[in-house]
Amino acid sequence: MSPASRPLSAIAKTIRSKNAGVDHITFDVIFPDRASYDHVRASGALSPDAVCSVFGIERERLTDHVEFDPAFAIKFTIARESGSGTLGDGDLFGSQHYAPLIDIPIPERAAG
Repeated sequence: MSPASRPLSAIAKTIRSKNAGVDHITFDVIFPDRASYDHVRASGALSPDAVCSVFGIERERLTDHVEFDPAFAIKFTIARESGSGTLGDGDLFGSQHYAPLIDIPIPERAAG
């Protein structure tokens, strides 16, 4: 992480994931205020392409991506490779998939 950035976890109020049916996992990144939300949105760190890069997935697996202004939240959904609870599924509830988001570097705001 560069000295001119902070991890997403230092800015967001909530970073979580959970099942969205048996074959999708949905993610919520919720910010404490409009300024933090707008700053992260403008950085592009959670754009659809950035999310795919962070999770190492093809764009087709990202089924939804929403910037929800009333809640200061960025929400997205990824199709699972296999259904929840199938043989080899390491996270039945989808609640541990958010970990790659924690350390995403967010550039500091420019002085001005």
